[in-house]
Amino acid sequence: MRHSRWLDRLTAAAVRGVWDWARVRGRITSSNPGRYRFAHLGPGAALSFPLGALYNERYMAIGEGTLVGEGVSLAVGWPGEDFGEDIVIRIGRGCSIGRGSHIVAHLRIDIGDDVFFGPYVYVTDQNHGYTALDTPIGRQDAEDKAVTIGDGCWLGVGSVILPGTTLGRNVAVAAGAVVRGSFPDHCLIGGVPARILRRHHVDDGWHAGDVWPAGEPGWPRAGDPGGAAGHGVSSL
Repeated sequence: MRHSRWLDRLTAAAVRGVWDWARVRGRITSSNPGRYRFAHLGPGAALSFPLGALYNERYMAIGEGTLVGEGVSLAVGWPGEDFGEDIVIRIGRGCSIGRGSHIVAHLRIDIGDDVFFGPYVYVTDQNHGYTALDTPIGRQDAEDKAVTIGDGCWLGVGSVILPGTTLGRNVAVAAGAVVRGSFPDHCLIGGVPARILRRHHVDDGWHAGDVWPAGEPGWPRAGDPGGAAGHGVSSL
């Protein structure tokens, strides 16, 4: 029995040692990209081991010092799809992509500098159609709309960024939010669908989203897809 416990401890220590070695050696960096050929992988950028899905990386540009966490999936189109000379996923400098997140692009996803993802964030620029009554939804034609996430944004754990979304600079997205539409600089958004909860005014600081002065710059105009009911509610 004593010998068995000793052997179990030895085996566990060996497994942990191998795993720690693999996590270090398996990282993808600009100096050690392995078989991967990115359009750009900046100095100090690293993709942690193990990754999720990673394909068509030649259409991805990742900036200096950006860290991609474990289990993150980065996908452009379908494996082997040709996008010519286009950069389809662009991630800026100094970003952190939380573990288990997915960035799935078919047209363009542009992420600015110093953007931080919590774990399990999902960003996509494509939705399936659903209106053909006799065709399974997964086989219907998809619609692509570019996504832009501005410098300095924070995306909370489990948030979902849908096609056509534009986030301004330093936008905080609450955990679990489902985001679609356009949102201005310096605001907090949350909910399903996401709406502005707080926003900064240059003259007198932060306001609740529902008391933003009508007529001020950034107030949703009639027909603005980024706002509804005058409160910056993003329609799904």
